[in-house]
Amino acid sequence: MSNHIGDINKMVSDGGPAFPLNDPLKSTGMTLRDYFAAAALQAMDLTIQHTSLEYAQDAYAFADAMLKAREGVK
Repeated sequence: MSNHIGDINKMVSDGGPAFPLNDPLKSTGMTLRDYFAAAALQAMDLTIQHTSLEYAQDAYAFADAMLKAREGVK
């Protein structure tokens, strides 16, 4: 198993919509957490032998860390 930065079951916040619209009733879709996880996944070294689930868990752990760090900026 890979060395995870965070626990996938202890999610911080989803960060809200990644691309919010002016109408809050239509703000569905990708969350900021999903967007950060996708960005983290692109930066990972996929030549390391991990399962797809481990890569996804690591990506969301990075996303959670980014969201938590972002809270200190506000």
